[in-house]
Amino acid sequence: MDREHLLAVIEGLLFVAGNEGLEAKLIADVLEIKTAAVPQLIEEMKKKFKEQNRGIQVVEIAGSYQLTTRPEHAPYFEKLAHSPSHATLSQAVLETLAIIAYKQPVTRAEIEEVRGVKSEKAINTLLNKSLIKEVGRKEGPGRAILYGTTKEFLDYFGLNSLDDLPDLPEEIDMDQVKKEANFLFSTPEPETQEG
Repeated sequence: MDREHLLAVIEGLLFVAGNEGLEAKLIADVLEIKTAAVPQLIEEMKKKFKEQNRGIQVVEIAGSYQLTTRPEHAPYFEKLAHSPSHATLSQAVLETLAIIAYKQPVTRAEIEEVRGVKSEKAINTLLNKSLIKEVGRKEGPGRAILYGTTKEFLDYFGLNSLDDLPDLPEEIDMDQVKKEANFLFSTPEPETQEG
């Protein structure tokens, strides 16, 4: 693998790793190179990013490398974060919002229990859009943050109050759900021709 390709792959790895970043040893293991080569490659990447005046940079935090935005661009990110956005919400964000709306006040762990997947990113999106807020702390170990909806949530969905939320179904008929799923996902029987 040539040097340019290595740098491109490292950039992709750091992007995928997100806020957790990657240690030099893990990068080296994935690329099947010596760990000692990674800091040199990262320095080269930093230099290229700076020369190209890129909007991102590579930083080392607690022994891990990660991609971050440039600090001088912070005012633009703040404007974006605080701008009222009516952009469409992803399915994951809508699921998370529905759970909060119907079960509030609710903790992240309780949301994740219902969804079956991590919900930190969806919660952060909802907080940034001011559709939810921290409404307190749960009693007990760890004192987990409790989330609830905001006035902006009501405005966004055209509701006067939480009482205007549609009722949830009392009971789900699992036999009917299975029948519908079998019908939707089954392959039709081939028709036999009689001669």
